[in-house]
Amino acid sequence: MSVIAAIAGREFRSFFRLPVGWIVIALFLLLTGAVFATAILAPGQPATLRPFFAIAGWLLLPVVPAISMRLFSDEIRTGTIEPLLTSPIRDGSLVLGKFLGATLFLLAMFLPTLAYPITLWSLSDPAPDLGPILAGYFSLALLGMLNLAIGTLASACTSSQTLSFLVALFVMLGMLLIPSFPAHSLPIPAQRALEFVSLTPRMSDFARGVIDTRHIAWFVALTGWLLVLSTLALQSRRWR
Repeated sequence: MSVIAAIAGREFRSFFRLPVGWIVIALFLLLTGAVFATAILAPGQPATLRPFFAIAGWLLLPVVPAISMRLFSDEIRTGTIEPLLTSPIRDGSLVLGKFLGATLFLLAMFLPTLAYPITLWSLSDPAPDLGPILAGYFSLALLGMLNLAIGTLASACTSSQTLSFLVALFVMLGMLLIPSFPAHSLPIPAQRALEFVSLTPRMSDFARGVIDTRHIAWFVALTGWLLVLSTLALQSRRWR
């Protein structure tokens, strides 16, 4: 665990030493601030953050791939991945450490958005319910971790940060667009597969304050599966 913590701490600090980390934070706050000002603070609107959490997947779309694109791609491009792979550190520990470092940065990026519910509580009468807000932030963390796992796998498979960014971006976009796909023309197994990987129904439930353990299990299981695939992608480099 100490090795994983050391890797996670190193990765977390690296985001604040590079301009990309600050750019990502600024971009996310710009997007969320625009949604808060136009969709939540609009006159006559109820005091709720539901619109914010309902489109959380779209808000994370441009920023999460920018966080994950350099996790392994930069190491592969510069050749520093070789000493890591030949060190006593296990591949799984390396993947988990880098993933946790990126997750900590993601959670730090969410912290300034706490100003939004605080603003609602200070301006609204009656105050918004706490339950849906907590559920919304919980879903935002789960979604962000899933998207980071997608980006981690993409980064572990290529030395190009640009390619890693685009792969993560299009996979995330595809999962968001599934509800608009004309699935009724597909065979029943294909319809069920699309329904299984769709994000929108799960995020809608969380936005309403509904915490379904099936949704939590889905996010955790899929994130874990993607991290296992990332570990296998690293291990394949040992065999080359």
